[in-house]
Amino acid sequence: MANPIRILAFSGSARRESLNRKLLAVAVGAVREAGVEVTLLDLNEVSLPLYHGDLEDAEGLPANAVKIIDLITSHQGLLVASPEYNSMITPLLKNTIDWCSRADMNPFTGKVAAVVSASPGMLGGVRSMQLAKQLLLHLGCHVVPAQCILPKAHEAFDEKGALKEPRTQKSVQTLAADLVRTTRLLAP
Repeated sequence: MANPIRILAFSGSARRESLNRKLLAVAVGAVREAGVEVTLLDLNEVSLPLYHGDLEDAEGLPANAVKIIDLITSHQGLLVASPEYNSMITPLLKNTIDWCSRADMNPFTGKVAAVVSASPGMLGGVRSMQLAKQLLLHLGCHVVPAQCILPKAHEAFDEKGALKEPRTQKSVQTLAADLVRTTRLLAP
């Protein structure tokens, strides 16, 4: 019998009330509804120093980088929320990926990934989402083409954290279905 599909989900935002963490929670729910196990990783709980080659040479990979690498390795897919800072991915997301890609074996190779992004602006974090997808592709991920951005995200959630608009919920469900379907097709 094949191993169950497992998705690792995390957000590039450390803020407690982050709009991207809220969108990620909705996406995690949609992936779980599709019948797949999801591990939600809070990057606040595995903090890393700013990547520096001399630090790596002197001390090796930080223990938390090893923990994240082990999580990535033990999951077939990734669900990433990519906030947008100055039209770019966040330092937290980039730093985490930089440390994890320094391992002897790149843990991202062959993983299936989906990226969501939320922003209070009109573009919904699309620039950050595209950059995050590009980075994951470069690292060897199979990135699903479905797009899930959330403009005016500060107005998009009800008091329970659910999306107000059915059209937006449909976008999340489409992305989740693509992630699950592609992961099932490509998982060893």
